[in-house]
Amino acid sequence: MRKTGAVEPDEHEEAQGAVTSEEGGIPVAPGADRYPALDLANSAVALPGGQVLDLLGTPAAATRWLVDHGLAPAEAELRETCAAQLRSLREQIRALVSSRVDGHPAPGSALNGLNDALTRAPAVSLLNWDATRGLHRALSHPTTRIVERALATLAADAADLLTGSDADRLTACGSPPCNRYLLRHGRRHWCSTRCGDRARAARAYARRTGTGTGTGTGTGTGTGTGTGEN
Repeated sequence: MRKTGAVEPDEHEEAQGAVTSEEGGIPVAPGADRYPALDLANSAVALPGGQVLDLLGTPAAATRWLVDHGLAPAEAELRETCAAQLRSLREQIRALVSSRVDGHPAPGSALNGLNDALTRAPAVSLLNWDATRGLHRALSHPTTRIVERALATLAADAADLLTGSDADRLTACGSPPCNRYLLRHGRRHWCSTRCGDRARAARAYARRTGTGTGTGTGTGTGTGTGTGEN
């Protein structure tokens, strides 16, 4: 996995029972445990110091992400072409979430990309027969279409999120340089205790020095995987 910055686990977050990813001890953003598409959108994490932790940065990392989310069998092995498709869907979902949060028109390219992903796997149960079950209906899931099925599932989840009742709760983390999205609960608009502490510290510093808070909630869609972003 491409990892451009180490992240130490936050004891306070873990003490509160926060769900964490195995990579870097980063707590899952509120709502991302319910919507895999939101977790996908947050899978390239901007860190302080211009660093980025990309959970899909290599085929092995992308495979692990799909397996951990129940979207691929443990023995799956993605190639770079498939990992790139997953990263592309991530950017399309981020673009649509950003437009929803900011109240802007949805980008046509992102809509087309997500709709294309929605059609990757069959939606109709086919008629099958075997000696044990006899005639029965089931979705066709050939092993050669693991990625297509995963993309379709994630795209459908994103569509449900963006058009459902939770869409109004979508917001960007309000603690730069964090680039993650979350489902707002009450007045909270930080994705983790760590980000909330950083935002409060920035405000306290601003009050002491008379400078700006530096806690704006810009929602740029790009995640970036280099070390010079944000």
